[in-house]
Amino acid sequence: MTTTTEARTAQLAAIEESGWGRSFQFVQPRNLAFWVYLLGVGGGALGIVRYFGPGAHFYSPALTGGVLLFGLYLVPWLLLLRHQNRYTAQPASLLAAAFFWGGLAATFWIALPANTALLEIWTKLGGTAFAADWAAGLTAPINEEFAKALGLVLLIGLASRLVRGAYDGFIIGAFTGLGFQVFEDVLYVHNGAAQTFGTGQIVTSLQIFLVRGVAGIVSHALFSAIFCAGLMWVLGRTPGERNVPRGVLTMLAAMVFHFAWDDMAGLSGGIGALAVVLPFLIALVELVTLFYVLRHAARQERVWIRQLLRPEADAGVIDPALLDAVSGLRKDRKAFRKLVHSRRRSRHLLDAAADLARELARAQGLETNEVAHARAELLRLRGVVR
Repeated sequence: MTTTTEARTAQLAAIEESGWGRSFQFVQPRNLAFWVYLLGVGGGALGIVRYFGPGAHFYSPALTGGVLLFGLYLVPWLLLLRHQNRYTAQPASLLAAAFFWGGLAATFWIALPANTALLEIWTKLGGTAFAADWAAGLTAPINEEFAKALGLVLLIGLASRLVRGAYDGFIIGAFTGLGFQVFEDVLYVHNGAAQTFGTGQIVTSLQIFLVRGVAGIVSHALFSAIFCAGLMWVLGRTPGERNVPRGVLTMLAAMVFHFAWDDMAGLSGGIGALAVVLPFLIALVELVTLFYVLRHAARQERVWIRQLLRPEADAGVIDPALLDAVSGLRKDRKAFRKLVHSRRRSRHLLDAAADLARELARAQGLETNEVAHARAELLRLRGVVR
């Protein structure tokens, strides 16, 4: 009985500390963060009108193609990020707010004018050759990463109970970076069409889509996920999670990756073989770092979900192996899959356990029809009759 009481207390504490299950209210007239967000997104929308407006009719085939192609490009990204959102289960409206901050405010309100000004300064200071090799990498990692991270800060102001840990920063940063990436790619499509004076616009759109689409795998979404996870470690909004050295190093790593990607020509020094190998080498280092950050950022989430489901385990609703798998690492899920001898069955059981955790969080630990249904579904899949 003591164990059950302690588990129940830990469950309620996990729900309170994580903020899981709480709704997101975007419109908050008395919150300064709301007005700053509107100012940024509104300023970005105005920037789009000013940038594309004068030649929109002439470059409409390129713009239409870019919007359609990169709109389709969003689909696999959203599916991937939806899968990664299994711990925090952030509301879709909050993630949409992150996406549009990245696409509108960070891109057109902050980065575009700031980058233009700084690139001119580097050209004047170092000359044309220096600017061609190094200006982009000395400009974009600073302006763009902090511009995207400002969206995370504003969302903390709008949803302080929801945005708590490094994993929240990781997911929100990925959505912010994805918004930046997609809107910037459409901008590249427009600029590509302009450089060819409007000829072959559809072909130009496809070429840019292929190049930017492949490069985008290790681009802004990755940079921002790493950077914002680091920022959350610095802020330390969850008890015991603050780690300033790790946070600062993580943020710097994201900026270094951004620098390396933008200044690939300068780093290769004009050596052909190095220019071919370097992108793959940088991408490999980025992905290794991404998974390292992901693993450590999700540590607190794994603790919370275990605490959330512990009373259900004590009651026999969820067995120990499944509890380890749903709150553990990839090796734990792999071990569980071997235990049940079926990839499909293990996936269904993990999804059912995650659904139960989500409903418990939404109910704030109370017994509701939704919780009872999720529990019954999990028991059904396990083949337990009650």
